[in-house]
Amino acid sequence: MNARTIVAVAACLALGACESSHDNFDKSTQYGPDPQLPEPSRALLPRMNVSKVVGWQQGETPTVPQGFKIEAIATGLSNPRNVLALANGDLLVVESQKNGKEPLERPKRKVMDIVEAKAHGGTGSGPSNRILLLRDSNGDGKPDSQSVLIDNLNAPFGIVLVGDQLYVADTDAILRYPYKMGDTKVGGNATKVCDLPAGAINHHWTKSLTANADGSKLYVGVGSNSNILERGTIAEMNRADILEVDPKTGAYTVFAQGLRNPNGLTFYPGSDVLWTVVNERDELGPNLVPDYMTSVKRGAFYGWPYSYWGQNVDQRVRPQRPDLVKAAIKPDYGLSSHVAPLGLAFYTGGSFPAQFKGGAFIGEHGSWNRPERNGYKVVFVKFENGKPVGQPMDFVTDFLKGPDARGRPVGVAVDKTGALIVADDVGNTVWRVTANGATS
Repeated sequence: MNARTIVAVAACLALGACESSHDNFDKSTQYGPDPQLPEPSRALLPRMNVSKVVGWQQGETPTVPQGFKIEAIATGLSNPRNVLALANGDLLVVESQKNGKEPLERPKRKVMDIVEAKAHGGTGSGPSNRILLLRDSNGDGKPDSQSVLIDNLNAPFGIVLVGDQLYVADTDAILRYPYKMGDTKVGGNATKVCDLPAGAINHHWTKSLTANADGSKLYVGVGSNSNILERGTIAEMNRADILEVDPKTGAYTVFAQGLRNPNGLTFYPGSDVLWTVVNERDELGPNLVPDYMTSVKRGAFYGWPYSYWGQNVDQRVRPQRPDLVKAAIKPDYGLSSHVAPLGLAFYTGGSFPAQFKGGAFIGEHGSWNRPERNGYKVVFVKFENGKPVGQPMDFVTDFLKGPDARGRPVGVAVDKTGALIVADDVGNTVWRVTANGATS
């Protein structure tokens, strides 16, 4: 059976098992603090709708709201997954690819390999697993030089600068490099801060990273090694967690648990409140479970794998843990199901209109486990008094062109001028969004 046949059979099996009521579900009812949760709908194989990657043609760009403009500031990259905007105007771009395929441990793994290659793989053919430095020397908002800052990394994703120390989260370790802002090279070899869960089977390989205000602690998100514990509890050691790391010693403790795949870790501006966006579980139907954005409480448990959105028990999980389900807390804000949020940045700039101040931009990589595509855009969620309110606003859209994906947004950041920066991994582009009339 060839790859195309496998996917076709999987799709047919899944389609036959889904109820028509799910197709008519209004996904807008899953935004906010109290999302609608339909009954689970299971199939022999998950329902799949995967976009073919076609890339951006000359002159094409995503769409932004009236009053804004978007332009590509770096093209022809190789899977740019994350971006860090430095105070001097430099941008650090993380190019990253997972090395090798996971072992074929279950028959379904063959199908999922095909899905993941199509849904998550980029089209870049050049070097990856490195960090690029983009520099705008004349202040016009467009980088005029590009150089390799760090090379030969192992599927990096998270990155944060603390003083003169640059921390990078590879898939299997946090590394520290001496680096002075403004330099074009790091000042020495990497020092390993600590190991991170990885291995031959490394289901969620991106490790998001941030630091608290004084740099005394690092926070790293480690996604689960399965959908719902099918690889057993040993495979999930220190996974589906946010870890708090002492950068001096490498010692770490579990800050929060039960977050299936936490990304976009960042502190709310001017506070000590950590926020994250989370990819929830699959294979319960096209409208379960809503992905979400939430503040993260020390010592809290957020449900995975035993329950979702509080005490909604996932009956597939063995063994059951009613004690943990009882302790599970609800996230702050639903983003609807299967949008795959991977980037989060609070707007701290001054060039966008006032209503954007303090709100959240979220990079949604896009769905594969639902018939109607969801995500594939950057959304904005307004905040009031440090909490998300209202419906999300579609802010950077049209990454899809019909059934095909021209790009998929991942990491987001706000640069020195207040512009929004978006890393587009399968479009191999970094985009910059400015308000009309704003100065560079």
